[in-house]
Amino acid sequence: MFVDRHDAGVRLAERLAGLVTDENVVVLGLPRGGVPVAFEVARALGAPLDVIVVRKLGVPFQPELGFGAVGEGGVRVINADVVRMADVTPEEMSTVEEREQAEVLRRARRFRDGRPPIDIAGRTVIVVDDGIATGGTARAACQVAHARGAARVILAVPVGTPDTVASLREDADEVICLETPTALWAIGTWYADFTQTPDEQVTELLRRATPPAAEGRTARKKDMTNPDPPKPAGEVTVDAGPVRLPGQLIVPEEAAGVVVFVHGSGSSRHSPRNRYVASVLNRAGLGTLLFDLLTVEEEYDRGNVFDIELLAGRLAQVTNWLSDQDRVAGLPVGYFGASTGAAAALWAAAEPDSRVAAIVSRGGRPDLAGPRLPAVRAATLLIVGGCDELVLELNQAAQERLTCENRLEVVPDATHLFEEPGALESVAALARDWFADHFSGRA
Repeated sequence: MFVDRHDAGVRLAERLAGLVTDENVVVLGLPRGGVPVAFEVARALGAPLDVIVVRKLGVPFQPELGFGAVGEGGVRVINADVVRMADVTPEEMSTVEEREQAEVLRRARRFRDGRPPIDIAGRTVIVVDDGIATGGTARAACQVAHARGAARVILAVPVGTPDTVASLREDADEVICLETPTALWAIGTWYADFTQTPDEQVTELLRRATPPAAEGRTARKKDMTNPDPPKPAGEVTVDAGPVRLPGQLIVPEEAAGVVVFVHGSGSSRHSPRNRYVASVLNRAGLGTLLFDLLTVEEEYDRGNVFDIELLAGRLAQVTNWLSDQDRVAGLPVGYFGASTGAAAALWAAAEPDSRVAAIVSRGGRPDLAGPRLPAVRAATLLIVGGCDELVLELNQAAQERLTCENRLEVVPDATHLFEEPGALESVAALARDWFADHFSGRA
């Protein structure tokens, strides 16, 4: 029913756009999977985005039975009926609350990366998740939002069963649900891509969203009085045909080459994984360019995100722009592609006039480059997690179609996002050595 969480968020935002006209609105995503959905909703409504971290208070001898919930700021919601029925003592309640409240604070600090929470008192709050099965977490979030002073709470989800949706209307002022199948089975069955959302992606999306200090549309209008704030080190604006794209170009002294990062769907130049790999390359004396493949307006059409030919054309335009920059003119160029970005990199490298010296694919989808693979001349390294079985099969099949110098490296015990200890470090080291070896003598 949905391509991925971002697709679900775009479609949910379309429904909410005609229903929510209040400008004093805040969007709160339930981490982790609800945040990519909430990101699209907040962007479409021009509203600030934050997380709402809640923890269920489970009865000690039956943890799945909740006697209440806790949220930030010491907010607690207690179900007296359950406490009485389960005969939970004040001491037991205190022990559970203390443990769960500490977990709330720990997670909130990690997700916000030091930013303060948005004050929701007196505001319309839209609580967003990627779907509801039992509804326990969503119910707790709505209760906590009310307890924090929200004037109105709207629960918005892409999918949920009719019975659960109906029951949640007791805790939310309004419930918006796009799909209400009678048999849900599992939320993930309603998504083509239901990859687990890592903590780093939650942090990244919160950083990319409207800053809490801006507080939505009003503050963004005020920001127009200062249209040119100081730029971070290395920030550039890339001319790519009809559009201009934000990027970050870092070029060490006497760089041996420059690597262009091509992010996957749902990501951006702020990708913490790509930024980490870029930092390793920089320390090895390699230049790096991280940029957004699409403009904000283009991202609204989710078809663009998976249009490999469009992305490859954009990458070729960015590469031409890069060759005209004094700091890197004449240096060998490489592509580092992740997921769908790897397909775009291979597609672009198959052009007859491509001068790309080397390509590294991290958890990539080279199969999406299809018949273009035999035309790739750049030395290509495919890196896949050992536990990412489907993508590994796709890479093995794609490797058979490559006629250029190529190698497939499998990082043991790593999954698609290389979240495991040491996995991303292995990716960075492999990429560094591959580019260094193939840039040597090409300048």
